[in-house]
Amino acid sequence: MSKTAYTSMAKVWEMAENHALNLESDVLRKARADAEKAKLPQGSAAQANLLRFITCTLNATSIISIGTGSIVEALQLVAGLGGAGQLTAVDSSARGITMIRSLFADISDCAENRTTLRAVNTSPTVFLPRLNAGTYDLIVVSGVASNYEPSFVEAANLLKVGGRIIFTDMSGLAYPSDGKAEAVQSLLTNVEDDERFEQTLTPTGTGMLIAVKR
Repeated sequence: MSKTAYTSMAKVWEMAENHALNLESDVLRKARADAEKAKLPQGSAAQANLLRFITCTLNATSIISIGTGSIVEALQLVAGLGGAGQLTAVDSSARGITMIRSLFADISDCAENRTTLRAVNTSPTVFLPRLNAGTYDLIVVSGVASNYEPSFVEAANLLKVGGRIIFTDMSGLAYPSDGKAEAVQSLLTNVEDDERFEQTLTPTGTGMLIAVKR
């Protein structure tokens, strides 16, 4: 691919990101600002918006969100549920879980909202094996690389047929010097080799690996 083509792709990425930021509600913008003020950097707006879209089109009713202070993504997943279903946020960071719990409390106070929201302060290694098999439509994994492999190990058991597991921040593949690159490459290989899943890698946001349980 030529340098001109790469430049054009970068402009498209920037356009999509700015468009998604402009679409964010006042609640999302405040949540993003508050999280970044608390030194919890938030991910791509386009990526979070795609997660909302996938949740909506999948007609998901049961979601697990695993991350490290992934506030904006969690709120977009709640939006995708459309006021019903359940979302469990798993966060091993104290600051992240405190902020998510506060936001969930505000959402739960809304009379129109019937979503069941849980926020669990632990690691996926500890929490996921406790859950019921075959009951989840979507698992989203963000944050530290150590979240990735344990979540995928449990995914085939936890997801319904047709359920999805989505890994964000796959851009580590493009930066071999990044300490995350090795974990990301290992994950990609394992997902591609697993015959229980169909998968695709997309450059949206910071890179997303989407796998569907057969």
